[in-house]
Amino acid sequence: MTVDTGRRYAERMGLSGRRYGVGGWQAMVVRQHRAKGGARAVCALAVVGVMAATAGCSGSGGGGDRAVAGDRGGADALDAVHRAAAVLAGTVSGTGTAVAGIAPASGAVAGTAEVRTSLETAAGGTRVTVRGRGSYDFRHCRGRLTVVVPKDAAGEDEHRPITELLAPGALYMMNRGAGVPADKWVRVDTTALEDGNLVSGGVTDPMTAAELLRGARQVTYVEETVLAGVPVRHYRGTADIGLAAREAAPGSRGALDAAAKGFRTDTVPFDAYLDERGRLRKVRHRFSFANEGRAVEVVSTTLLYGFGVPVSVRLPDDRDIYTGRIRQR
Repeated sequence: MTVDTGRRYAERMGLSGRRYGVGGWQAMVVRQHRAKGGARAVCALAVVGVMAATAGCSGSGGGGDRAVAGDRGGADALDAVHRAAAVLAGTVSGTGTAVAGIAPASGAVAGTAEVRTSLETAAGGTRVTVRGRGSYDFRHCRGRLTVVVPKDAAGEDEHRPITELLAPGALYMMNRGAGVPADKWVRVDTTALEDGNLVSGGVTDPMTAAELLRGARQVTYVEETVLAGVPVRHYRGTADIGLAAREAAPGSRGALDAAAKGFRTDTVPFDAYLDERGRLRKVRHRFSFANEGRAVEVVSTTLLYGFGVPVSVRLPDDRDIYTGRIRQR
């Protein structure tokens, strides 16, 4: 995708115009807004856009050509992190890699979970957080979340909560605004986004967040701690998006492959918290983008709890998907 094509797509999705000016990079989450008095601030918007090819997005850590476990964790730390996605799906091979057709492993009681997410952006001393809450089916890689966007940088009223349906290769949004009828969905091909929708939708897909850990090259065991009353082990490391894309299950491979090609540097620092069954309870990824020579940090956090909760996600019919023009703001 060229810069011009990305810009036209962003404009069609309502990401530029008088009210909100796109500055530097064209991801949907971070926007430059000129507030009263001429001061620049960062505004978070839960609408989808595309990073310009010159965005210079990158992880903010180092990496190597092979996986290395920290001395405090040994090989077990690396293996535990690599297995996290497969444990959530309930399908684990002998090496910890999810394989199609494998029945749920004995004792792997995950499959579904309730989810809370936050996506925090920081630039120019301003921090804005987009929050999400819902449930997710890790076996079918589908979820439903309500995403809440805070007041914009100019102090306008809060945006209406946006309903997002997550599915392999696709993001569906309702209450998108910008001229989209209230009863219609907007569909976005996440494999066509240059960040693979790791941050573009205001939420990192929970399965993709876990699959990204398959790309862990350096892992250190930090400590045992308690998270929401549950004993967990805290691991810290760096993940390679390209490696994660190659190792991921088919449902997540397309988005991670797109991100691996679109990011200037593949390496992403993370903190992961696993319970005694190896289930991922919390993961935080730190993405960093170069914006007009200034660093913009995006921290994505996913919390998982209530494992085994019933989850049913029905994707919209074609007749319910909006295909008209999206009004520019």
